[in-house]
Amino acid sequence: MSHDSFENGCACIDGDYVPLSEARISLTDMGFLRCDATYDVVAVWKRKYFRLNDHFERFEASWQRLRMSPPLSRGEMREMLDECVRRIEVEDAYVAMILSRGMALPGVRDPRVMQNRFYAYATPYVWIVKPEDQEVGTHVVVCKETIRISNEAVYPKIKSFHWGDMVRGLFEAYDRGGYTAVLTDADGNITEGPGFNIFAYHNGVLLTPTTGVLEGITRRTVLELAEELGIEARPESVTAQVLTDSDEIFITSTAGGVMPVTTLDGEQVGSGWPGPITLQLRQRYWQAHDEERWATPVASPEDIRHERGFGAP
Repeated sequence: MSHDSFENGCACIDGDYVPLSEARISLTDMGFLRCDATYDVVAVWKRKYFRLNDHFERFEASWQRLRMSPPLSRGEMREMLDECVRRIEVEDAYVAMILSRGMALPGVRDPRVMQNRFYAYATPYVWIVKPEDQEVGTHVVVCKETIRISNEAVYPKIKSFHWGDMVRGLFEAYDRGGYTAVLTDADGNITEGPGFNIFAYHNGVLLTPTTGVLEGITRRTVLELAEELGIEARPESVTAQVLTDSDEIFITSTAGGVMPVTTLDGEQVGSGWPGPITLQLRQRYWQAHDEERWATPVASPEDIRHERGFGAP
């Protein structure tokens, strides 16, 4: 199998590295049958992971809350991620790790006896909003027909594949001329969108919702960078009206970073162009990818041999 086979992505399934298009799991895997799985996604930028340890810590917190136990150590998972990235041979990548409840046994539905399964894959970097579209900003719709699934039903701090509400919200956004959607909870508070958190610059304060949201690593990074830059920022409840009245709006994700929103429900946001706070944070976010505190180089096979005591690279 040539390296060209991996140009669109590489997956590791049961220890075998295969082109992403050929990756297969069993129909009886509970991650597929019941959405009984958790996952995390980390970016590689210029051959360096961004906040890899933070992603692993969130991944571990998720599987522990789901009462799962991975069959591999964190080090072994890391080796799989590295190998997937090496095989696609790109500078910038989107790297996923998945832990599933595992295989259903014939006639047995007890999740306690299932052996959890770990999968990994890497693709060339993914953008929710392409860089050229970020220059003018995107159009977000606040859903009216679809609400976010309740915290009591699906705990939002676990990164999961429970996207029924999100997909329904996307179709609502498309029907209303939008590019993507953000959902409210049953009380009318803004939550999040398909794969992203949202921020609003309102009355001189940068706000991001606290309920019904995954606490994104990019979201955390923006809050930390805002503090460093002297921008007042805080998580709190955000109503749809606050979003409408905001001077600037942007969305955040590992898949795209800080992405300006210039149209909300068909109406212009602020000046109609990405605002100064948004642009300042977007620039600072990408600069941070080169900083040693958050950047972890993708390991080479020589690095791994050296770490295991088999000689200097």
